[in-house]
Amino acid sequence: MKVKGIARETLEFILGVSKASAPNEFAGLLQAEEGVITEVLILPGTESSDQNAVIKLFMMPNVSSVGSIHSHPGPIITPSKADLRLFGKTGSYHIIVGAPYDENSWQCYNADGEPIDLPVLDIELDEPEII
Repeated sequence: MKVKGIARETLEFILGVSKASAPNEFAGLLQAEEGVITEVLILPGTESSDQNAVIKLFMMPNVSSVGSIHSHPGPIITPSKADLRLFGKTGSYHIIVGAPYDENSWQCYNADGEPIDLPVLDIELDEPEII
């Protein structure tokens, strides 16, 4: 799926959870609606520490993912070799967030680990349904 951008509300959620999780890493999968990243899927069994976050991909339900999100405990937001292995399994858009976890401390990468532009879009998200 071609992604046009990420909803501002979704990015704010990512930044907030990443900051609250620090110094442990936060990780999840990105989902998009109509070409806009609007949701973060947190898989059961995801392990998090101050060294890494491990997403248990075998726990993924039958849903699609356009990429991944994870935080680093410091300000360096370049992908590691382990990050690149994850990127190759989970889609084409991968966000890494670092300290201080604000609107200037994140970057999106493609599956090869090359930086790509991901516009932040001011759109209104639907309220989730409670079933």
